[in-house]
Amino acid sequence: MMIIMNVEATVEQVEVVVERITANGFKPLVLHGEERKVIAVVGQNPYSTHEQYVYLPGVEQVMPISRPYKMTSREFKPQNTTFPVRNFQIGGDQVIMMAGPCSVESRTQLLETALAIKEAGGQILRGGAYKPRTSPYSFQGLGEEGLEILAEARELTGMPVVTEVTSHDLVPLVAKYADILQIGARNMQNFALLNAAGASQQPILLKRGNSATIEELLMSAEYILSHGNRQVILCERGIRTFETSTRNTTDINAVPVLKSLTHLPVFLDPSHSTGRWEFVAPIARAGIAAGADGLIIEVHLAPEKALSDGAQSLKPERYAQLVRQARAIALDVDRC
Repeated sequence: MMIIMNVEATVEQVEVVVERITANGFKPLVLHGEERKVIAVVGQNPYSTHEQYVYLPGVEQVMPISRPYKMTSREFKPQNTTFPVRNFQIGGDQVIMMAGPCSVESRTQLLETALAIKEAGGQILRGGAYKPRTSPYSFQGLGEEGLEILAEARELTGMPVVTEVTSHDLVPLVAKYADILQIGARNMQNFALLNAAGASQQPILLKRGNSATIEELLMSAEYILSHGNRQVILCERGIRTFETSTRNTTDINAVPVLKSLTHLPVFLDPSHSTGRWEFVAPIARAGIAAGADGLIIEVHLAPEKALSDGAQSLKPERYAQLVRQARAIALDVDRC
């Protein structure tokens, strides 16, 4: 349920409504809109108490939210959500380019890659310090050492850093080093991790699980937003289908569908969705044309030697070409 306050509503009137919501056993979340305040009422069947708010001073309208996800929906917030990450605005007119290796393998590897990405026009550096792998014998990442290297790369290039956090107890550590916390596809419904990520108040990149519906992705985002953390990026990274010619099946439909259902920014990961470097650029271009707010691309100096996901990684020169193409398409669809 949401309570829409009228334009002239005072701070005191909003506080009265918030106190009534809390007294009824629900959680109030106040959204400061461009013209008026909207209060989300979170809990089990809050609309059963709607008559208690209708006649309170300053209240213009009380209405249910029809979808199971509440604060994530455009019903709750019609305008696109934007938020800053250092010098960049996520969800605004500019298409944001995230790039980097799947794994932080060494200091030299990451710093050289970061410099190449910066020169190519990349804006945010990605790299995995903790790697949840299908096989327990595969490279699992450098852990905190990898986080330290990412932080050094940020100081060297000025690019913000996004890296994956794999468990709720690691959230404080990763948040100490990273600008954006990534929740990977395998953890999309790790609810303890979602709650911890929400409580951190850090920007979150939430990837869609490979067998998850769009509604399930939005419900996972709802966990984060329920903690008052509205700095969430949704990421389509391919879903599992019967097709085996690519690593996953890129759900390009998900980009415009999500943009219609939610106010949150939507990114596309064509590296994981295809699993093959030669398909990354075409799918990335399609994602920008479909309305994606950004791309997250895997880049490696020597993909044939990569400790993880080399087959889907672009070399820096191919990445530079993709950035130029993405910028051109963005301009054609009234982005920049």
